[in-house]
Amino acid sequence: MTFASPHPPVTIPESNVYDYLFGGLSDAELDLPALTDALSDTTTTYGELRSRVDAFAGGLAARGIGVGSVVGLLAPNSSAFAVAFHGILRAGATATTINVLFTPADVAKQLTASAASMIVTISALADTARVAAEQVGIPVAAVIVLDGPGEAESGHPGAADLLGPNLPAPQVEFDPATHLAVLPYSSGTTADPKGVMLTHRNLVANVAQIRPLQGMTPDDVILAVLPFFHIYGMTVLLNAALHARSRLVIMPRFDLVEFLSNIATYRITMGFIAPPVAVALAKHPVVDDYDLSSMKVMMSGAAPLDAELGSKVATRLGCRMVQGYGMSELSPVSHVIPSDGGVAVAGEEVPLSSSGFTVPNAESKLIDPATGAEIPLPTEGLSEPGELLFRGPNVMAGYLNNPSATAETIDSDGFLHTGDIAQVDRFGCVYIVDRLKELIKYKGYQVPPAELEALLLTNDRIADAAVVGAHDAEGEEVPKAFVVRQAGTEEITAEEVMEFVAAHVAPYKKVRQVEFIDAIPKSASGKILRKDLRVRA
Repeated sequence: MTFASPHPPVTIPESNVYDYLFGGLSDAELDLPALTDALSDTTTTYGELRSRVDAFAGGLAARGIGVGSVVGLLAPNSSAFAVAFHGILRAGATATTINVLFTPADVAKQLTASAASMIVTISALADTARVAAEQVGIPVAAVIVLDGPGEAESGHPGAADLLGPNLPAPQVEFDPATHLAVLPYSSGTTADPKGVMLTHRNLVANVAQIRPLQGMTPDDVILAVLPFFHIYGMTVLLNAALHARSRLVIMPRFDLVEFLSNIATYRITMGFIAPPVAVALAKHPVVDDYDLSSMKVMMSGAAPLDAELGSKVATRLGCRMVQGYGMSELSPVSHVIPSDGGVAVAGEEVPLSSSGFTVPNAESKLIDPATGAEIPLPTEGLSEPGELLFRGPNVMAGYLNNPSATAETIDSDGFLHTGDIAQVDRFGCVYIVDRLKELIKYKGYQVPPAELEALLLTNDRIADAAVVGAHDAEGEEVPKAFVVRQAGTEEITAEEVMEFVAAHVAPYKKVRQVEFIDAIPKSASGKILRKDLRVRA
């Protein structure tokens, strides 16, 4: 059966992203700190940010960028990223954000697929951007190097070339419900990446849906280490924090010591992480060297967080730990544990093993993946597992130039099929079991990799782990664990890894192969790149 959000409906304005975030800035808010670049300790106020976004949009318009244009954005987190990103949207163009770890060939592939006519980058990534641009025919003058020497010296315009003239932002007209704001590409953990078409309404809706659940205020100081080029960082951090008039302290990349130092220095109140960061916060001894008492709430997303691991982080940092669920196709948040832990809905804090409740103005349901039959809510305990479906105003417009994949993902009733297996309790609180496509079939039994990974991470001698399906000598699919040993502890053996798992799971779930590696491959958002491991399996 379909279960609606237990939260009160929210108002979703018929607005574009720029007007939603910046249109209502009051005089009193203009001097509030919006963005602080932690490396340089420089701060941009809300008034300065809006002025720079307007000027950047004016500079783009003068170079022919507007409604119908697609601009690639290849840059790590910074205030300059925020200006460029919102400048692109303010100009009426569509931003296709690009993973900073991509090779020139990867970048060229996305530029081609998205039909981008310009790319914005920084000096450290300029060579990658130049090679990619040349491959797809983007001219030198359309490769913007934000911190470069400028167009006169290098041929590549810089931020000063676009902002310096202080041209007014163009007057643009489009329908927020249908006009594409961003075109991220799905992470490709299970298949080739696809262009996810997200409209202005999609992004506005998702911020409106999560704002009352996050509890952000202008008094909050939020650490931004998750990449803005990924939809998680883009919506949950950048856009939601700006709408709340909070202060974002920006890190271009994750470094544990810098992460901890910034919490202590800037008195961070809220943090947003992926599970690999939680592993470090739970296990690394350096955490005890910093005053982290300002932290109120830490939220994990992008991949399932083990409840025991999350509880260790909460205890060690003295904050509330929550998690959420979503995907690029959902802008991205569809389910989340509220900042109160779920007390307002369930009367008590919901288990950290859950992904929380359906966001406002939306509904979910579970179906049997084999038959399509709907699975009812239980009167007690958890329901039978089934594929999670979601319907709401944050559901993407579809996959770019891929109607067949769109039809396979969004059904005729408007429900998006997530491809994830979940259970639900009587309150409508959702528990993700695993990816439908990642379940390992061992002798007819379904083995969820996430369950084994969570178990492996409880071992003090294991720093990180991932589990995929491999094949034994008889061709049977079996669970194989890739393990990163914990430094400074007695070295664990493959036999000990298998014995540890076997002592805690049903026989069919036992790990039957182990390989030790230096690091688990992950996407920028923290998802395990299982396809990279399957090649080795």
